[in-house]
Amino acid sequence: MVTVTDRLPLFPLNSVLYPGLVLPLHIFEERYRALVRDLEALPQAEQRFGVVALRTGREVGDIQGDPRAVLHQVGCTAEIATIKTHEDGRYDLVATGATRFELVSVDDSGPYLYAEVEYLADPPGERADVLGLAATRAFAEYQRRLLTAQQRTPMSLPELPDDPVVLSYLVAAAVVLDPHDKQRLLEAEDATARLTAEVELLRREAALLDHLPSLPAIELLRQNIEPN
Repeated sequence: MVTVTDRLPLFPLNSVLYPGLVLPLHIFEERYRALVRDLEALPQAEQRFGVVALRTGREVGDIQGDPRAVLHQVGCTAEIATIKTHEDGRYDLVATGATRFELVSVDDSGPYLYAEVEYLADPPGERADVLGLAATRAFAEYQRRLLTAQQRTPMSLPELPDDPVVLSYLVAAAVVLDPHDKQRLLEAEDATARLTAEVELLRREAALLDHLPSLPAIELLRQNIEPN
């Protein structure tokens, strides 16, 4: 397998981005305004940056030493779809998650972080189709119990994708989980591993819903996810 590397500007967040998921951002910090200005100067096809989740709630700039100490090592590229510029220099942009990567090195010498990254393959795995069916059933039961806990009328789920890789990321994004579990799903070696973990997590969360009065609603299913 040929290893593909790239150099990307980084945007650390307190959340995990998955391939195919929409990422709206409001940019107001000066370092990230500079990032957007630099991206605007590039051809549309090259307007992308890397999103990595922070290991802690602290910003990279607050940490002394290697910034990788506060960053998870696996992230996802974000390809810019639209940029809206405000008169005061703020930006609203919409990007879409595209390709997973692993950090090789991080350069913090500029106004924002740059990283050398190695792109990761996204194979389905040997039992992805079977696990996809199991995850679809587990997700439907989770959604039913979630709506019941919120005292909302259970509704028909939108049709879920047949592609197990796409399905694995949609489920990962839609389920209410803590950041550690979200990151673990991003790092799974293939869709089979991701779907296996999701079935276990969905069953765990569905069981917990029987003992909790309410949990945050999922809104991500209203967004479209497209295969890459």
